Amino acid sequence: MYQVSKSVSFCYGHRLINYPGKCRHLHGHNARAVITLESDVLDERGMVKDFTDLKQLVWGWLDREIDHTLLLHRDDPVLPVLEGAGERVKVVDFNPTAEHIARMIFEYVAGEGYPVTEVTVWETETSRASWRVG
Repeated sequence: MYQVSKSVSFCYGHRLINYPGKCRHLHGHNARAVITLESDVLDERGMVKDFTDLKQLVWGWLDREIDHTLLLHRDDPVLPVLEGAGERVKVVDFNPTAEHIARMIFEYVAGEGYPVTEVTVWETETSRASWRVG
């Protein structure tokens, strides 16, 4: 089985609702996502997928959907204020944890036909969350 991974960096803000710790406050992260693809066959170029194609796919989506965006749960009471102030906000149906962001990226890449098996989001240098097949 062949395996390739591509790392992409992005910035986002969020806060967690119904959470007792510091992450209940608005804050941001300089994150990194590692997207892993697997295949038992290579294409005509001898690749699982071209790194540049994967980077462009993932970065294009991240740039539109998450980079420099506040990710907030639809029930977050601060949402109307931030939207009213013209802030870039993405409303989600779940607490915007690193686990959920990994799954969002995974589902997008898989939906584009790439043989993705795992996405890991490094929220900080020492904290990561993954979503994978199986």
